[in-house]
Amino acid sequence: MAKKVDADAPQSLIVEFKTKDGEVWGSLIADHREFKTGSTGFYCNGKVKNPKNGYAYQVGSNIILIGSKE
Repeated sequence: MAKKVDADAPQSLIVEFKTKDGEVWGSLIADHREFKTGSTGFYCNGKVKNPKNGYAYQVGSNIILIGSKE
């Protein structure tokens, strides 16, 4: 099976974290990445804060293109 490539994908995405009620906790930029596994997609890592009490949460996210692994 050939490796899938998305030529229309941007170089980065903005990932926003918000509650069901629309309260925004923060946003992170997920940059395009080729993972060690051979898959391609996006990766972000950072912190978002609860706006009510300031508690910080560590966030890490892999966004993988399905079928992109060699």
